[in-house]
Amino acid sequence: MGRILKILCAVVLIIIIVIGFGQKAIPQLLKTYIYPKEFSEQVEKYSSQNELDTDFVYSVIKTESSFNENATSQVGARGLMQLMPDAFDWVKYRLSDDRNLTFDDMYNSEYNIEYGCYLLGYLYKRYGSHELAAAAYHAGMGAVDGWIEDGLINEDSVTHSDIPASQTSHYVKKIMRAYNMYKKLYK
Repeated sequence: MGRILKILCAVVLIIIIVIGFGQKAIPQLLKTYIYPKEFSEQVEKYSSQNELDTDFVYSVIKTESSFNENATSQVGARGLMQLMPDAFDWVKYRLSDDRNLTFDDMYNSEYNIEYGCYLLGYLYKRYGSHELAAAAYHAGMGAVDGWIEDGLINEDSVTHSDIPASQTSHYVKKIMRAYNMYKKLYK
């Protein structure tokens, strides 16, 4: 009987140690491998310039490219924040950017985050919510404006499940899930 009690105590002690270690290690593992804050110098700089929450920008980068600055989508979006050619041209025009940048420069983290944050900041100011900014980043301003005009979504209280396009709804859900995790892990 004494041997069984010793084994039981040892098992309980091991469980307590694992749980205690896990509570400290799991958040660090999540930060390191699942919700990193890579390219922090650029993210902080361009988030600040565009009045964006850095955690929101990290959420977009994580969702769009998983921090792969050489990412290219099936539809031709490039870089960390997966900018499309028309978005690149629009931002370049809006910034009156006279540098000799081309769409190929969207593989450069500095330029990609600069342009992506400008676009995201514009969308956030225009719509006033992370959900709608993310929806417009994914589906375009015309789609979001149409949903609002048609009464399909209420811009004052929108969630991902309100968005009538399933791919965009799924995208916004992923962005907001990542955003909430960044907020929780890095508080």
